[in-house]
Amino acid sequence: MKKTRQCIALTAAMMLLVSACTQKEVPDSSATPNGSAVTLQAAQQAYLEHVDVDYSYNLALKMEEIRSNEALGYRTAGSQAELDTGDMLKAEMEAIGLSDVTKDPFTLDTWTFETAQLTYTKADGTEYTAELGGYQADFTTDGPASFTIIDGGQGTEADLAGLDVEGKLVLVDINQRENWWINYPAYEAHLHGAAAVIAAQDGGYAEVSDDALNAQDICGPEDAPAFSISRTDADAIRAAMEASGTNEMTVTFNARSNVELDGTSYNIVGTIPGKDPDAMVLMSAHYDSYFAGFQDDNAAIALMFGIAKGIIDSGYQPEKTLVFCAMAAEEWGVSNTRYDWSTGAYNQIFRVHPEWVGKVVADINFELPAMNEGTTDQIRSSYELKTFLEEFAPDVPAVDGIFADGIEVIVPTQTWSDDFSLSIAGVPSTVTALRGGFSQTHYHSQFDNSDTYSEEAFRFHHNLYGMLMLEYDHCAVSPLDFSTRLNAFRDTMDTERLGSITLADGSNALEALNAALDEADAAAQTAWAKVQEVNTAYAAALDEGDTEKADSLLAESRELNAQVLETFKYAEDQFVRLTWEDSSIFPHEHSQNNLDALDAAVECLQNGDAVTPLDEYLYLVDNNWYAYDWSRDTFDYFTNYVLDQPADRLMWGAGRVQGHVDLFDVINSLQEKAENGSTDFTQELATLTQAQSDENARLAEQVTHEVESLTGLTEQLTAMAA
Repeated sequence: MKKTRQCIALTAAMMLLVSACTQKEVPDSSATPNGSAVTLQAAQQAYLEHVDVDYSYNLALKMEEIRSNEALGYRTAGSQAELDTGDMLKAEMEAIGLSDVTKDPFTLDTWTFETAQLTYTKADGTEYTAELGGYQADFTTDGPASFTIIDGGQGTEADLAGLDVEGKLVLVDINQRENWWINYPAYEAHLHGAAAVIAAQDGGYAEVSDDALNAQDICGPEDAPAFSISRTDADAIRAAMEASGTNEMTVTFNARSNVELDGTSYNIVGTIPGKDPDAMVLMSAHYDSYFAGFQDDNAAIALMFGIAKGIIDSGYQPEKTLVFCAMAAEEWGVSNTRYDWSTGAYNQIFRVHPEWVGKVVADINFELPAMNEGTTDQIRSSYELKTFLEEFAPDVPAVDGIFADGIEVIVPTQTWSDDFSLSIAGVPSTVTALRGGFSQTHYHSQFDNSDTYSEEAFRFHHNLYGMLMLEYDHCAVSPLDFSTRLNAFRDTMDTERLGSITLADGSNALEALNAALDEADAAAQTAWAKVQEVNTAYAAALDEGDTEKADSLLAESRELNAQVLETFKYAEDQFVRLTWEDSSIFPHEHSQNNLDALDAAVECLQNGDAVTPLDEYLYLVDNNWYAYDWSRDTFDYFTNYVLDQPADRLMWGAGRVQGHVDLFDVINSLQEKAENGSTDFTQELATLTQAQSDENARLAEQVTHEVESLTGLTEQLTAMAA
């Protein structure tokens, strides 16, 4: 049985802990680290005694020393700074005692950002040189050069209309959280012949200070450049323009930002060899960064190394091979695609080591792990790991002063970190969750530095994830409960809408889904009971030191483990789709969500109201929020490169967007009619009515796919329990 959650003082952190695999108390008197058998509890205790948080902290600081941009940092995809950091981490893996340390090469587009300095004259006549941040674009001035900078507002089609931006720097305000991504103003200005966009944050990110710069992945072509300027400098430039009575001024710009296609970078891998070479537990983090990148992701790499060192120093001999992978190019690594991040992880699991799929029982991925934010710590997880993690979480010793409300497990994995690439490949994954406040204030700015460090949070995560790695190591079978995904699936169903859909075979969509879900859920519960039974027996044999029994159970469970992981991969393939905002959804949610917005918009137009559809509904359909402010050329460019690019450029996003409703003309027409008071919406209603019909047909196709996939899932789950 599980102990009730309680506040455990740090001085009691070495207490013997209950195994989440066994689901029962194992007497701690049965073995000690120096005896003939080492229980999981004793191994966890020994690990906790050897955790060295100071080592990890100093490694995080050491990573900041290697940089492309001397003033700001940057350690980016395939740059010399990234390559040098990879070499340093390889040497560090060897120094702490990891085995089989390798550099795994892969092909990517590289980006080196060396400098961007803008010199301007303030309204009071003083000259000032501002450091600018960079986006992944190819732009080099070959030394200081004179440019005209012009105020481009937000850089929209309307803002640029009538402006002569040819060959000029275009100063724009941007809020990437609430409005649009940087690629839209950058490309719009590019179409008008601008030299580059200079973007100042207007909320959304880098809110910690008006002096903050920001960097994100650009999701666009390398010849539509953009740079980041602080709110302070943007305001000063505009004040100088206003003082001179114009909307532009002459500045000196010195920039070196280079993108090269088809370069090489390396993922760095080390292991603690296990008794079973055919089974692995993976731990991962990325070592590229914007600015100094203390939390994102120096501290994550350092946490991984600290855990590896703690396990080695404790003398633990793993059952499975423990693999530690420092991933390159998480922030960006492929030019001119919507899915330009998580490049190193995608390559590692799909191209470099696809044989890891089926061997890795779980991956533990890290992001921003030394930050104290909120009263609850969060683990974001693949659906199927949630039950196991919730059983494990209460046993993690608390650290005074942080996360008083314990650990929350949230699902599913999402696209903003490397665990998504691993999960869709067939590796059940978790990540330290990215919480809201930091992402809006310090994230991807020069203020992501050691000032944000929480020793308590870092220690808690050393304890939590080192213990979790050992928990996984004592599971014969990947501990996956498929009912979690099925419950989430059911929760996303619009029963009224699905009840109105007739499938091609004449069946009702809602009835067909519910029947298939009921069968799958029953099979999932039986399969989970089988997994628990095997893992309980295996963990008990290990704790008792009965090697012969443990080996026998492991051999007998190999087929079951293979079935579990194959079924997980099947579920990811069949049920994971993406919105146009890159959120993970079930297939039926795509058209279901579109139809909600389309139905409401049609009803408003039928009642003579054009304003409400524009304000509340039409922007919710696919990527049509970009139709409001951008030219048709820009809108089409960033739509078509999702629908028409080769899969090798789309990487983890390939095939996961299920279609596109083009409402550009409808939105622009309604904007004009709302402005001039016209209430003849005949043409717009015809387009929207056709879109409704198309989406209903697509929804029926999605449900048909889901019913067939649920049937296939039931068959695989049933085979597990046989």
